[in-house]
Amino acid sequence: MHGERKTSEFGSGLYRAARPGATALIDVAAAERDRQDMVIIAALRAFPAIFHRSALRLLGKTLLLTLLLFAMAALGLWSAVHAVRVYFGWGGGGMAEAAATALGAIALGWLLFRTAAMAVMNLFADDIVQAVERESYPDAAATARPVGFTRSLRYALASAARTIGWNLLALPAYLALLATGVGTAGLFLLLNAYLLGRDLADMVEPRHPALPPITSVNRWLMGLVSALIFLVPLLNLLAPVWSAAMAVHMLHGRRTLA
Repeated sequence: MHGERKTSEFGSGLYRAARPGATALIDVAAAERDRQDMVIIAALRAFPAIFHRSALRLLGKTLLLTLLLFAMAALGLWSAVHAVRVYFGWGGGGMAEAAATALGAIALGWLLFRTAAMAVMNLFADDIVQAVERESYPDAAATARPVGFTRSLRYALASAARTIGWNLLALPAYLALLATGVGTAGLFLLLNAYLLGRDLADMVEPRHPALPPITSVNRWLMGLVSALIFLVPLLNLLAPVWSAAMAVHMLHGRRTLA
């Protein structure tokens, strides 16, 4: 259908009404550009939220709990390495065990940091979501429904199970695509963009059940930006809080009126 449609702003003058007489092809192309612009602006608007006091507290809790989980995993890994060495009578002693444990812990951290950090983030997502809503969307903050710890724990466990499960299912494809040079990385990014988009939507949508959910395309684009942030060393430490704040702007940032 042609004609004008009214949209509220997300950013300064970003969204504009379709012009009378515009073709469907032009409308589709414009909508696609708007989606891309929307997620980029959401990410940029979310960045200052990282430095709010509540966000820094949440970031500290998330990183500490994530490091604690990895410390426990490293201890379990060392115990396993020690048991295997003793069982088979291998030499090398403590230095060999320490080296094997360190290499295993580094690999585990690289593979599972995102999984652990986002699962922990789900436990405390209400803190950052409330802070961003109060500053940028006070009307929405006033009507929000707190998710609560029990439901947040359920989301956290579901997030971890989804991420580990889907990546294990994709493992044969990862291995098969190694020969292409870039195929494994591309598939990993595509899959985890979807998973992250789902996680981020779960952080914000339950607080506002009356609002339309984030569309599947916007979820994936949001997850893609988050996945790219997680790939950057040091910046990935900020990724859980940054991504959660971005999800708030994606949910509230644009309203389309019929």
